[in-house]
Amino acid sequence: MPFLIVLTLIATAASIVEAAAQSVHSSRPQQLEICLTCHGEDGNSRTPMIPSIAGQPQFFITNQLIYMREGVRPTPSMTPFVEQLKDSEIEELGRAISALEPASSEELPDLSLVARGQVLAEQMRCASCHLPSFHGQEQMPRLSGQRIDYMVQAMRAYRDSQRPGADPMMSNVVVGLSDAEIEALAHYAASKKPN
Repeated sequence: MPFLIVLTLIATAASIVEAAAQSVHSSRPQQLEICLTCHGEDGNSRTPMIPSIAGQPQFFITNQLIYMREGVRPTPSMTPFVEQLKDSEIEELGRAISALEPASSEELPDLSLVARGQVLAEQMRCASCHLPSFHGQEQMPRLSGQRIDYMVQAMRAYRDSQRPGADPMMSNVVVGLSDAEIEALAHYAASKKPN
């Protein structure tokens, strides 16, 4: 095959790949790009106390955004971003976020805490809602690979009734847990493969 034809084929293939990538990117909801400035450029947070959103169940994301928009789950840092969203935009965001590829947090789980967390998770039947993989389902969030610091904060807020609009079942599950037990559960959940 002549050299010019090979170069032309390579250039054409590169153009097609670039156009496809731009098409995928441009098909994302505009609001998603705003979400990714805090939650990580791929939806996997690298910022302390900011949760990863990539791969969360669509129903979970949709519910949480509606709860935040309506003030059922007051989240001051999110209010400016959600207060004007229409239902259709929230549904679109739910689809887009759930389609992002989840990855493990860069935090390294402590293996002794993982072992303790596994025993606790089995005793508390965490898998009955979050699934054995901890990938979540419907209104139950994906915990696998999630940031440890965020999960510790969230579980303490559930336990201490400091998370308005939260699922009361979750508050009932964690009531009475010590900070050390919460930390162990967070390390165990974070150690699970996110995909």
